[in-house]
Amino acid sequence: MSQVLPGDAPLIHDLIGIGFGPSNVAMAIALSEHNARVGRREAVTSHFFERQPRFGWHRGMLIDDATMQVSFLKDLVTLRNPASEFSFLCYLQSRGRLVDFLNQKNLFPLRAEFHDYLEWAAAKVDDQVSYGHEVIAVEPVERDGAVEYLDVTVRSGAEAVVHRARNLVLGTGLRPRMPEGVERTDRVWHTSDLLAKVDGLEGSRPSRFVVVGAGQSAAENVAYLHRRFPGAEVCAVFARYGYSPSDDSSFANRIFDPAAVDDYFSAPDAVKRKLMDYHGNTNYSVVDIDLIDELYREAYREKVLGTERLRFLNVSRVTAVTEAGGRVSATVTSLVTGGETRLDADVVVFATGYHPADPLGLLGPVADRCHRDDLGRVRVERDYRVAADPALRCGVYLQGGTEHTHGITSSLLSNTAVRVGEILASVVDRGRRAAVGTAEPVADGVASAR
Repeated sequence: MSQVLPGDAPLIHDLIGIGFGPSNVAMAIALSEHNARVGRREAVTSHFFERQPRFGWHRGMLIDDATMQVSFLKDLVTLRNPASEFSFLCYLQSRGRLVDFLNQKNLFPLRAEFHDYLEWAAAKVDDQVSYGHEVIAVEPVERDGAVEYLDVTVRSGAEAVVHRARNLVLGTGLRPRMPEGVERTDRVWHTSDLLAKVDGLEGSRPSRFVVVGAGQSAAENVAYLHRRFPGAEVCAVFARYGYSPSDDSSFANRIFDPAAVDDYFSAPDAVKRKLMDYHGNTNYSVVDIDLIDELYREAYREKVLGTERLRFLNVSRVTAVTEAGGRVSATVTSLVTGGETRLDADVVVFATGYHPADPLGLLGPVADRCHRDDLGRVRVERDYRVAADPALRCGVYLQGGTEHTHGITSSLLSNTAVRVGEILASVVDRGRRAAVGTAEPVADGVASAR
C-alpha cells in the first residue's frame, strides 16, 4: 500500500516502472491480477511512466501482411496464468473474431492484429500508466547509510515531478542500430522508420531502393517495397550467400522455454556462449522460410520475363553512403573481389537490428552501487534484480538487457508472461522479508534485506 512520508516527501510506491512497452504492460497486468487476489492490505502499489503519447510497439514495421514469429499463446499472460482475462483469446472474443481466427488453423496472427491486442491489453490497465511522461533522473534517498527509497523525477512538458519508489522495473526497450558513421535522414532509414516515412514517397515515382541486411526485417522490407512501388528496383545487400532460414523446429524452440532460463543462468560462461552459437539461428539474422521462397520465386519469375526489379547483391557490404541532390548513393563492396558498385537510390534502408539501451543509464548515482562483471556487463540475479551493494535496499529489476545472464529470451515475447511473474514474486517476497527484518543471501553472495 502506498505511504506518504512526513512533510513534503512524495507518495511512496512499492514499484515504479520506466517504459510501457509489452514487458511492462505484462507487468502491470500481473500486478492488477495479484492485487485483485490478495486484497488491499497486501496489494503492491505501482505506477508506470512512458514518454510516448500512447502505447506503440514497432509501429514502423506493422506491414499489412507481416505475421508474428511467435505463437499467440505466448501472449502477455497465458504462460503465467492461462485463465487470465487479458489473454489473446479473450481479446479475440471481445473483437468478435475468436471462431474466425481458430478456423485459420494458424498459431501466428498478423503483426498488426497482435499490436491491436497489445493496445487492448494496455488500455485495460491504463490507470497504472502516465503517457507523455519521461523519466529524466533517479536519485537515492538515504537513511542511516542505506538507500531505502529511490526518487524518480518525471517530466511532462515543462513540469517535473518527483515520485518515490521502493523498487524500479526498467522496460525501456531497444534502440535502432545503425552502422558506425551512418546517420538516419529522410533518405537513409532504419527499418523502424519504414511505415512512418514511406508515405512521403507517394507521387515521387521512386526508381530504386537499397535494403541492407539479411534478417527477417530486411526480407520483409524488400518484399514490401517491391510490392508497394511496382516501378522501382529493389536491391538487397547482405554479406551472406543468401537469406538463411530460421530454425523454428520443435526441439530448437526449447531454447525459448521458461526452464531454459534456469539452464542458461546456471551454466558456465563457456556453455552460455556455446548455447548462443548453437541456437542464435532461432532468432538472429534469419528469415521465415516461406518468405525466402516467395522472394526467390519472384526473382526467378522476373528473370524469365526479362523484367528484373528484384536484385540480390550477396557476399557484399555497403561501405559508404552519401547524399546529394535529393538522392542517396550506396557503395557496395564485394567481399570476394573487393570490387565496388555504386548504387544511386531514392532511399537506403538499414535492417541492422537493435541494441538494448544502457540498463543503468537513467540511474545516476544509483548506478555506482550496482555491480558489473569483468566485461563491464550488469550483474543480474536470477529474479532479474540487479546485483548491488548491500546498502542499496531498493530493487532495480530489468526487462531486457539480460541476454548475457538469462539467455536469448531477454527481450523477446516468448518468456514475458513468466518473467513478470518472477519479478512480482521477488518484489513481494523481499518486501515481506524486509517487513520482519530478515536478511537473505542473493546471487552475488551479498546479504540483502529487501
